[in-house]
Amino acid sequence: MKKLLLFALMFVSMTAIAQRDVTKFLGIPVDGYKSDMKEKLIGKGFTYNEDKDYFEGEFNGSKVNVFIVTNNNKVWRIMVADAIPCSETNIRIRFNNLCRQFLKNKKYIAFDLEAADYIIPEDEDISYEMLVNKKRYEAAFYQIPDTTLLDTVAIQNRIMKELLKEYTQNEIDNPSDKQMKKMDLIVKNEKLNMIFEIMEKKMVWFNINERYGNYYISIFYENEYNRADGEDL
Repeated sequence: MKKLLLFALMFVSMTAIAQRDVTKFLGIPVDGYKSDMKEKLIGKGFTYNEDKDYFEGEFNGSKVNVFIVTNNNKVWRIMVADAIPCSETNIRIRFNNLCRQFLKNKKYIAFDLEAADYIIPEDEDISYEMLVNKKRYEAAFYQIPDTTLLDTVAIQNRIMKELLKEYTQNEIDNPSDKQMKKMDLIVKNEKLNMIFEIMEKKMVWFNINERYGNYYISIFYENEYNRADGEDL
């Protein structure tokens, strides 16, 4: 009975993640219909430009234009683009500062283990690299899953499926000490797999764009659940 109680507590006390834990922009889920997103952005202080179908406002200390991108009428991306261009020197500073802000923000984890490579060296010729070598300056991060959203039934079903690959139902109900340790490891591994799977759906990335010698940064908040995946083909 004690083992069964401990095993049950594993499910309840796990850092469980809801299936639809989606990317957020300023606390707003990147999801739902465009009309609803418009209202929420206005509520955040952005002004809607009806002629150009984007929002104008301030974000992270800069003047920006905010675009809503949909797929099958559902929001899947929010793009935040600099409204005011800057020089090559200043775009390096802007990009590097943004990288450092994301790297120290506990809500994010870097897509690349070598995240320090995102930083642009002081002596790098950005215009040359972009024009001649076609280099793309971009950095990508995952929003860490919201651990306050729980879906214990889904978690139990998924983990039970993994356990049944190695153990009978009777062994799961009455595990030995050795089996209990192995089951605990399976639970922990499956928990990590679930977290990584959901993080992959919560991508935030940004890049440098150049136009006529002027430089801009665009930030993309994406809900991968709503991205087109060939279903309309």
